[in-house]
Amino acid sequence: MGSVFSPYYRRAWRQGRARADEHCALNVCLYGGGQGRWTMTERGARHVRRSAQRFDVGPSRMAWEDGALVVDIDEVANPLPRRVRGRVTVRPQALVDFVAAIDDEGRHRWGPIAPCARVEVELDSPGLRWQGSAYLDSNEGDEPISEPFTTWDWMRVPLPDGSCAVVYDVGLKGGGERTIARRFHPDGAVATLALPPRQGLGATGWGIGRRLRSEAPAGVVETLEDTPFYARSLVRTTLAGHAATGVHETLSARRFAAPWVQTLLPFRMPRRA
Repeated sequence: MGSVFSPYYRRAWRQGRARADEHCALNVCLYGGGQGRWTMTERGARHVRRSAQRFDVGPSRMAWEDGALVVDIDEVANPLPRRVRGRVTVRPQALVDFVAAIDDEGRHRWGPIAPCARVEVELDSPGLRWQGSAYLDSNEGDEPISEPFTTWDWMRVPLPDGSCAVVYDVGLKGGGERTIARRFHPDGAVATLALPPRQGLGATGWGIGRRLRSEAPAGVVETLEDTPFYARSLVRTTLAGHAATGVHETLSARRFAAPWVQTLLPFRMPRRA
């Protein structure tokens, strides 16, 4: 809702006519096993329907049903047009009432909804089935992410006792930094996570520098997404005394705002107004 990386939304904002409901998308990413898919088709308000329990975007939808978030996917991948169809069910172990400002002015906020959860994936196209641990959160902002931020590193690491650690590490345009580190337990309890030293992970293929927090030497297990302004990786790190593998994301807000990057985005993000 208000697709954060949308070049169309950014253009509308610069022209003073931005409406979040005119820029909605369901982003689905599948990695590995020769079954990789990416969908992020943006749709305008006439393709969107919302209620307290349900959110429809074109032919896809997500809805709360019996305490679980059910996502019915019916999308076409880009840039290779391959169908992505099926159901993802997220079952929270507990819902968390926690919101934190990511920037100094409080215009960008993060709220984990179910940081400790289970997921069931049943896809018909491609034919995939699995179950595992899951994480569900939300982000909201009152302005584009390129306004206050220069860099953005985020990491979520599941820990052996069933809890998970989440770390935001952002660089601000004014030269300052802001870091949020929390540990979420399966019963919904939230604890402050001791902040370990920052480490560099080396640049991506597009030259974006990655960094994370770890109590011991850390490294990249696999780079899943490598784009001109954004990278998603599996990393090995140590938090709260435990070595674990987690998901890491890096964003270069300056690179995202570059005109040449904006011209590339429609190839991965087509629009249906």
